[in-house]
Amino acid sequence: MFTADRIARRVEELGAQIERDYEGKELVLLGVLKGSYIFISDLARAIDLPLSIDFIGLSSYGEATESSGVVKITSDLTRPIERKHVVIVEDIVDTGLTMRYLLDNMATRRPASVKLCTLLHKPSRARTRIPIDYLGFEIEDRFVVGYGLDANDKYRNVPFIGVLRHG
Repeated sequence: MFTADRIARRVEELGAQIERDYEGKELVLLGVLKGSYIFISDLARAIDLPLSIDFIGLSSYGEATESSGVVKITSDLTRPIERKHVVIVEDIVDTGLTMRYLLDNMATRRPASVKLCTLLHKPSRARTRIPIDYLGFEIEDRFVVGYGLDANDKYRNVPFIGVLRHG
């Protein structure tokens, strides 16, 4: 679906855009675990600004390939984000329910701003409207793995993004 080179080029473009938008501001990249860990690492290196990185763990899948719709925080931020500019870094926005929960939760922590950067978006699966400020790629409704995305915690280390075929 997306080669390692194509992903790298798009991440550089996203980094340049974020760099322009946040020059002179206190920026926090907030990675959603586990899927965003490769993306946030590459994205942070593409942004030539002082920034901090934090992570939050959320679960709505368990061992399933379909979101349950019930979101829980499995690992919270390590520092306050009050009065800071936060860019949430996500691997994929599917139904949008998990991201809606996270955006609402972050708003209660009084940041200066919250924006969303997602590598992938499946608009055909959306069940709620989510503002995506920085988008890598739109994709069809396929189960994809690689570049941090997994199937039962496997394939995250694959350097490209491909469609997982069962059978």
